Amino acid sequence: MTSLASDPSRRSLTATALFLAVAMAVVVGTALGFQHIGGYMPCKLCLEQRTPYYVGVPLMALATLASVMQWPAWTTRALLVAGGLLMTYGLYLAVFHAGVEWAWWQGPTDCAAVAGPVDTGGKGLLDVLNDVVPPSCNKAALRVLGLSFAGWNVIASAILAVVAFRGAFRKG
Repeated sequence: MTSLASDPSRRSLTATALFLAVAMAVVVGTALGFQHIGGYMPCKLCLEQRTPYYVGVPLMALATLASVMQWPAWTTRALLVAGGLLMTYGLYLAVFHAGVEWAWWQGPTDCAAVAGPVDTGGKGLLDVLNDVVPPSCNKAALRVLGLSFAGWNVIASAILAVVAFRGAFRKG
């Protein structure tokens, strides 16, 4: 077995997998921060866009472990391909949601039906029923530099997919 320090290809796989695990955690952590700290209630499509990250973070952590433990390189590469596919799926979800926000196409008809806990502020559920309005998928809650959360997710998912595929198919 070659040591991790002396094998540049193994170092590259490890660095790629670790970068992806951290970057995916930062992206989904940022979304959760805007929700729980910033008070931005996610719509149905926003919640769906988080799934590739929820699966991807532990998968990329496993890829990092596989590389560090010097499992066969194909194992790490296969996990990186799976991460790339997850981010490609995330890209599709984000493009779809951004298109709905820009009225390029119709969103799902059940978009306002968001399941989850409702903070009643100490009052009864019936007292606040009219105050809680689930967000619509076709209205961006916030735009930063002209892009909504879905728009920024398009960029993040595309970059992470490219990094994952490049890492998986890099020669050496």
